[in-house]
Amino acid sequence: MSSERLAPLDLAFWHLESDGHPMHLGALAFFAPAEGAGGGERVLELLAARAAAIPRLRLRVRDVLLPVGGAAWAADQDFDIRRHVRRLSLSADDFAAAATAIAGELMERPLERGHPPWEMHLLTGGPDDDFAVLVKLHHALADGMRAVAIGAGVLDEIAGARSARPRRSRPAPQGAWSADPRRLLGFARDRIDDLGRAVGVGASVVRASRLDPRGLPALTAAPSGTRRLGTAVLDLEDVRRVRKAAGGTANDVLLAIVAGGLRRWAAERGERLPRTGPRALVPVSRRRPGTPSGPSGPGNTFSAYLLELPVAEPDARARLDAVRAVMDRNRAAGPLRGAGALAVLADQLPPLAHRLGTPLAGGAARMLFDLLVTSVPLPRSALSLGGCPL
Repeated sequence: MSSERLAPLDLAFWHLESDGHPMHLGALAFFAPAEGAGGGERVLELLAARAAAIPRLRLRVRDVLLPVGGAAWAADQDFDIRRHVRRLSLSADDFAAAATAIAGELMERPLERGHPPWEMHLLTGGPDDDFAVLVKLHHALADGMRAVAIGAGVLDEIAGARSARPRRSRPAPQGAWSADPRRLLGFARDRIDDLGRAVGVGASVVRASRLDPRGLPALTAAPSGTRRLGTAVLDLEDVRRVRKAAGGTANDVLLAIVAGGLRRWAAERGERLPRTGPRALVPVSRRRPGTPSGPSGPGNTFSAYLLELPVAEPDARARLDAVRAVMDRNRAAGPLRGAGALAVLADQLPPLAHRLGTPLAGGAARMLFDLLVTSVPLPRSALSLGGCPL
């Protein structure tokens, strides 16, 4: 793993980052106390030990000579777990609100690029010894599914299973070159198909781009660099009941909820609702069945759909119907077609193009979409950290 090159999309995420646009994912998990679990120092030690045992969390990005503009994952020879796992004590009556506020401030800060690009923050001080853990992972290190696998790797159930599993040495990689004409022909056919797909996506991107985006003013304004985190709790059974009654998928219901939330938010701000939009980029996994999504799986493998969120529609059921109709068309076309499949383009570009062109592409992204809406499924089983339930 120490010589693993960054996949094209990972490299794009690495170069897309700026001080005003950090490129990390985050998750904030709250834990209830358990009898005999011990205090914050014990949880901190447990969190640090388990995070240090995940091999991918010991890797940093280093430049390589070839290919020009490329980068690779390398073991951090100066790895210090204390640099990545920290504890913050909060003193507030409303621990959840205080933890959410400090998490927003922590998410503003870019990760250190000279070290493995991740952090975990243990937030303590809740009533009855409640605590929370904030996980920050650079998007080059993990996509949504791998981020869940890494985050879950510190929990009792996953860490226990990992320590009980015997270590097996990996087989030596086999040579990729073969003189078999059928294999060479298949390889060439695949590359031609990839190139043709990329040309089609590029044409779709050009057609879908908006030279004068007109959406919610708060979403089309220049970024301030300030970030705040807000949370809301939804009952998954409510979402499932709506899905069963209206059809579609649970993700369709969540997208319709986001559209309704934006509509209410705009009304509270006194903003005029646009006739169309805003436009959302909705990531979708490109992982093939059987492809590992754990901490040592392949790099970022997702595409995306584009969706005009119907914020101007006053009826909640009609908003859901509109979302479902567009998402049905997106799913019928598949994740490798359409203007949202930007990852397909990233896969076709050489590393130097990512290094030089990604910052420009990041600025031009506002011509294509206004916000990103994503959902990541979590394990359905009960989870805990140090015996404290999540």
